[in-house]
Amino acid sequence: MSRFGDGLRIIPRTAWFFAVTIYLVLATLLFEFAIPTDPELGKWPRWGQFLFVYGLFLLLAGFILLVGYVHADAKRRGMRYVMWTLLALFIPDCIGIILYFILRDPMPKACPGCATLVKSGFTFCPHCGTSLQPTCPHCGRAVDPAWTHCPQCGTPMPLSTAHPASGRVIG
Repeated sequence: MSRFGDGLRIIPRTAWFFAVTIYLVLATLLFEFAIPTDPELGKWPRWGQFLFVYGLFLLLAGFILLVGYVHADAKRRGMRYVMWTLLALFIPDCIGIILYFILRDPMPKACPGCATLVKSGFTFCPHCGTSLQPTCPHCGRAVDPAWTHCPQCGTPMPLSTAHPASGRVIG
């Protein structure tokens, strides 16, 4: 499936329920009761009134679904999901949603030792202590598998820091 389809699956069912319910109720109420009483919109053709009202409330339904996505995505990334949901909901002009997409954390990855989800910037698993990425034998700081020397202390990296998936041997 596409990334878009995967993203739609992340949105909670409650957000879908609220979006569809609010969309149908508000659009129908406006179409049935407000349009006939408005002198300007009453002159429009019936199909134009229908497209205007139901198209207008599609934006509201889309906003509700975006806030639901922010809530679920922040939760699965281990972020402060309540804070991000409130920011996405209450900062005007969708700026909260835009900020979320700019500032969100990377997806956590599973520890090879204990399968616990760990934030991507960690060098060691906080649960079992397994090394999540190569470290310098001298200073203990994280190094990239492709580096030949530690950027902090200049120590040459041993051959064991070569990344097995890259097939590249350092040395």
